Amino acid sequence: MYGARVSPTLVFAGNPFDRANHRRRDGAWLTAQLESEASRFLPFWRLNVLVKAEKPELAWATTAIRALQDKNTGPVFLGVLENVAHFAVDLTPVHDPVTELGLAGSASFVELRAAAATLSASDSAIAAQGRQMLDWHARHRFCAVCGRGTSVKEAGYMRECDECDAQHFPRTDPVVIMLVEDGERCLLGRQAGWPAQMFSALAGFVEAGESLEEAVRREVQEESGILVGEVRYFASQPWPFPSSLMIGCIAHALTTEVTVDKSELEDARWFTRADILKSLAQPGSGGVFVPPPLAIAHHLVRFWAES
Repeated sequence: MYGARVSPTLVFAGNPFDRANHRRRDGAWLTAQLESEASRFLPFWRLNVLVKAEKPELAWATTAIRALQDKNTGPVFLGVLENVAHFAVDLTPVHDPVTELGLAGSASFVELRAAAATLSASDSAIAAQGRQMLDWHARHRFCAVCGRGTSVKEAGYMRECDECDAQHFPRTDPVVIMLVEDGERCLLGRQAGWPAQMFSALAGFVEAGESLEEAVRREVQEESGILVGEVRYFASQPWPFPSSLMIGCIAHALTTEVTVDKSELEDARWFTRADILKSLAQPGSGGVFVPPPLAIAHHLVRFWAES
């Protein structure tokens, strides 16, 4: 099994926190942590995370930051590390938080994908957790049952309707992303608008009542016309844009004639192992650019090419 033979370092995975699920319903403990000067709060603004200017690290704040937080979201409990509680806070209502907090020159709010290029693996994973949770709150302020407003419960891991008491919980959307192989070739596709020569693994959301293997076979056939047989798990990656879990697979092709669905892809084609190895050594030299290491697609392609 592919997943048993390799442990790729994937961005947004490797969160060091103890998520301490049992503490989310402990009101007394949460109140004490929210008021404690030892607790740490990670500020977000418009889903961008606060990063130090002098070195690539998350910029944590103390409990005083709560005075500026979005009252409709409240602090979201991230977990505990070395007996210290950590929370995420949304400062989006503040017009210019950098100025208001006096952070000019010392820290700035950075889009997470850009920040992940320099942050440590653990910091990227923490920021991903915070971003995904705050985004979920921003999208679920009204009840899907009756349309009334909802309130934050369980330290940010549940919203409850103020009218009908319906409970709403964060969801993660499973996405299969697969490298289709045929001997010394692999199938890659590209979308319109991508940089020239950039190709990636095919991908798509898992539908209701569908296994991962079925989703892989369906998506590959829909997008490229290729029929797939054996499907092997590779690895998974949290992808908080907004709330996906990328499930990487290697799939064996049963057919080879490509018929591209232009509503899904601009192009799809076979590339030789030699082409991919050239591109990995010097991007573009093999007639193709593959995604950067930020994406699980990069690791799928690299693992296949180097196997």
